[in-house]
Amino acid sequence: MLQVCLNGARTRAECRSLPVSPNDLASAAARAVVAGADDLHLHPKDDEGRDSLEAHAVARAVAAVRRGVPPGVRIGVTTGAWAVPDPEQRAALVRSWSVLPDHASVNWHEEGAEQVAEALLDRGVGVEAGIYSGTDAARRFSASPFPDRVLRVLAEVTDVNAATAGETALTLVEELGPALPAPVLLHGEDGGAWPVLRVAARLGLDARFGLEDVLVLPDGSAAPDNAALVRAALTLLAAEGR
Repeated sequence: MLQVCLNGARTRAECRSLPVSPNDLASAAARAVVAGADDLHLHPKDDEGRDSLEAHAVARAVAAVRRGVPPGVRIGVTTGAWAVPDPEQRAALVRSWSVLPDHASVNWHEEGAEQVAEALLDRGVGVEAGIYSGTDAARRFSASPFPDRVLRVLAEVTDVNAATAGETALTLVEELGPALPAPVLLHGEDGGAWPVLRVAARLGLDARFGLEDVLVLPDGSAAPDNAALVRAALTLLAAEGR
């Protein structure tokens, strides 16, 4: 499975083609699915272009994207603490959502992860457990009651050094353990994105790609949009035997 991460916490100052508005997200999602993406992850934004967990922002983004892609393509959103630092408020916002995504990511190194995950599950929203390298998230997640309740684990390699990110990815997967009941989606970011994708291919793991994670193609040129990144990622996966 290849998930496309459409925008992330980035801004147009970093990427002029970044999809921000609901219409932009819908158009970007449609093109990425045509290019071969199986699943979607996006960050709803407020009118200032900042990540938002407010019900109206989530509703507008999810509804627009759902109209723009074929039935059956699953749509996920973030619940990152950078948008709303207080975990009780994050959980309350999840409970206020009027239009529900299919899944949402919860970063397990953030305080209140279990509280937010419980709120999502209560609403029938699948949980992607975000496990960042270089944190105690893997330990905290393994000790929680959630390993067999989540949709998947997002193994997120924060090492952006192309020379070391692959090894960091292998270490993170090892930390998660072979007995983990949930599927693992492995991905990197910026300089580590392409090396980590190669590791995901070799290990037979799900992967994700898009403008949230990286702004350049394998040759170092600027990626024009998410669809171009998806096509390049699928080319690399095919070359690695996936």
